[in-house]
Amino acid sequence: QVQLVESGGGLVQAGGSLRLSCVASGSIFSINTMGWFRQASGKQRELVAVITSGDTTHYAGSVMGRFAISRDNTKDTMYLQMNSLKPEDTAVYYCAADRRPGIISAASWYNYWGQGTQVTVSS
Repeated sequence: QVQLVESGGGLVQAGGSLRLSCVASGSIFSINTMGWFRQASGKQRELVAVITSGDTTHYAGSVMGRFAISRDNTKDTMYLQMNSLKPEDTAVYYCAADRRPGIISAASWYNYWGQGTQVTVSS
């Protein structure tokens, strides 16, 4: 099976930066699409960014220009570099993956999920 573990969350001040990591293990050879989602308290889970095995990327408009998604297949790891953080970015951030190719914004499409890591941005 595929296991995903996020790390790198924490408390930062507005304007600061964090880098989230998602380490994949298990049957990872078949993973094609990976993405980051976030869910703030009382809100729906929403797409942050998606990256394919060919390194095609897509970002939510709210993070475009501030966040960067990447993956290092030699380390079986996906990253989310978050810069210029805003209080509105406060949420639990989840790593997601799927064996299928696609740039998909719906959380329900992804079959594999990490446990999540909390990001809190103070002002």
